[in-house]
Amino acid sequence: MEARLDELDSLFGAQKIDLGIRNLEKQLEELPQPKAIAEVRAKRAALQKKAVQIAALKKDASKRLARTHDEDASLAKKESGVQAAIEAAGGDYRNVEARTKELAGIAKRRSALAENLEQIEAELAKIAGLGAQVAAALQELDSAEAQAIADYRREGGALKQQMAVLEQQRDAILAGVDAQLVEAYRKIADRLGSVAVGELDGDRCSVCRSVIDGGRLIDLRNQAPLGTCPSCTRMLIIRPE
Repeated sequence: MEARLDELDSLFGAQKIDLGIRNLEKQLEELPQPKAIAEVRAKRAALQKKAVQIAALKKDASKRLARTHDEDASLAKKESGVQAAIEAAGGDYRNVEARTKELAGIAKRRSALAENLEQIEAELAKIAGLGAQVAAALQELDSAEAQAIADYRREGGALKQQMAVLEQQRDAILAGVDAQLVEAYRKIADRLGSVAVGELDGDRCSVCRSVIDGGRLIDLRNQAPLGTCPSCTRMLIIRPE
């Protein structure tokens, strides 16, 4: 491919800028915030799942509490009725004895219900405590995520702005270079993921440092000012001796 030495110098300058852009891209990729945000969201998902479980436990305990209260209220009403029947029985010993046994059974059941109520209320208090812990943890995660996002926008935005400035500078440099030469440069850079242009340094490629033997070296010099490194396939700028 034919090229002028000034075009190759422009490519060389563009390459320095591209390396600067790649360095900024690496810095952007290595910013800690995306990982921190992902971790926060994973923790939130786990806590939200736990919150659903806690809500189910609370619903179940609340239903049991309501049923127990209803049963106790029903027994209290029945207890009052039995007590009234005893008082109205007068001297009817058998009736009083039967009613008294019934009253004792009701009292025993209400005593058991009272214990159940205490247990359920303690269970609900524990569930409420767990719910409060989860809610507080979720709030902390929300704050942490918001901070990480703000930091990433600030730091990442600054890096992206620097990249944009460098890209404009590179494009301005390449505007004066033949389009086919620029395309070849970009293909090599994409393929190698790094430096695309080197210089012939004596009998070596300035990038890979491979020695170029006599016959190939003569051929390269005949291709001046642009050749290809036979070892790494990069573009080689061949300057007049």
